[in-house]
Amino acid sequence: MTIAYPDISPVALSLGSFDLLGHTFGPFDIRWYALAYISGLLVGRWYVGQLVKKPPFAMTDQQVDDFLLWATLGVVLGGRLGYVLFYKSGFYLHNPSEILAVWHGGMSFHGGLIGVVTAIVVYSKLNKLDLFAVGDVICCAVPIGLFFGRLANFINGELYGRVAPDLPWGMVFPNGGPEPRHPSQLYEAGLEGAVLFAVLLCLWRFGAVKERTGVLAGAFLTGYGLARIVGETFRQPDSFLGFLVGDWLTMGQVLSLPLAAAGLTIIWLRRRTT
Repeated sequence: MTIAYPDISPVALSLGSFDLLGHTFGPFDIRWYALAYISGLLVGRWYVGQLVKKPPFAMTDQQVDDFLLWATLGVVLGGRLGYVLFYKSGFYLHNPSEILAVWHGGMSFHGGLIGVVTAIVVYSKLNKLDLFAVGDVICCAVPIGLFFGRLANFINGELYGRVAPDLPWGMVFPNGGPEPRHPSQLYEAGLEGAVLFAVLLCLWRFGAVKERTGVLAGAFLTGYGLARIVGETFRQPDSFLGFLVGDWLTMGQVLSLPLAAAGLTIIWLRRRTT
């Protein structure tokens, strides 16, 4: 028994080709994955704009707009470099020209997170803002982007789960062979996206938490790390990496352990801040 995989085209909108000065350009396609990035950034910007209207007033609305460009660069550049370094360093060492070929795919959340954290640190310093207050409001919005991103993974039929022949809701993915698998992209959309967003929203509503700036950022890092570690137990490892230890430890789990530890450390250090 399996649930039919909703085979949706990864192309959300095709604009076709056009001729100009004797040259043909296109076809130009708008993909769901690109829309997921754009939606995550725009909805996240709106949400941060709502949060900064309340104490501790981490940023002005204009500064939120300005930071959107920084966040975009952090996500794209950090995500790409993270994938190059963490996942396929050997390949890109011998094929450096492929590093810029982002249209071939390959982004890393952990790399994107490093890029956004760097952007937060530099932007806060340049604008004399409270680093931890800014980090809190940005981290509260990150699960929105994660939710959209995982849904795009599902639509693309990529990053599917491990084989689960007896799973009532198992799905046969187009590129995953004939056996039903866990729809792990949906698990991760739920854990890393919806659940983590709800947890941070609940914590935000406690004044005592907001007063201790940095605690929300620590909660995000801890929550994401744990959610990713759990999600990876259902997800098929990348074919070019496989399991790092035995048949259970993946690269995603290895990279998430330091995040969870860093989050707990931040919470501990900032617990008495007022």
